[in-house]
Amino acid sequence: MNLYDDAVLVLKNHEGQDALRQDYLDHLAAHPDGVWKSCGAGHVTASALVIDPVRGRVLLTLHRKLRMWLQTGGHCEPGDGTLADAALREATEESGVSGLALLPGGPVRLDRHPIPPPCHRHYDVQYAALAPPGAVHAVSEESLDVRWFPYGEVPDVADESVVRLLEATRARL
Repeated sequence: MNLYDDAVLVLKNHEGQDALRQDYLDHLAAHPDGVWKSCGAGHVTASALVIDPVRGRVLLTLHRKLRMWLQTGGHCEPGDGTLADAALREATEESGVSGLALLPGGPVRLDRHPIPPPCHRHYDVQYAALAPPGAVHAVSEESLDVRWFPYGEVPDVADESVVRLLEATRARL
């Protein structure tokens, strides 16, 4: 199975957000290259909220280009066999945390959002990644900062999409 086929399968099996999920599937049906950054009409991305439920906190990255506190994530790459692989790779690269494990059950949410050119629109498939005990993070080239935030502080620093992702992740836990 290739990344495109995996994306279609993941989306078909995603529960909830039915209208948005169908928009993702329609986009992929119309754009066989819709999982790649080169798709000018928009493309599927994969992200992961790094969470430490034992300490009640999440690791957010201050995105270098957007200058916003966000979950880790980004574009799919040719070496990614699945969307889950892409989300875990991005989370590991951007957080510097080794030993992350995706929360079972597939993606937590979907979030479609506009991005400044050249990307235009991201069809983000959002996972959650559990941090191992004693996780040590590092700032990557894509970030200005990486920092742990208690659950209650997330609405003060991040936008509604991150807050909704945190709420959905906590509900799944």
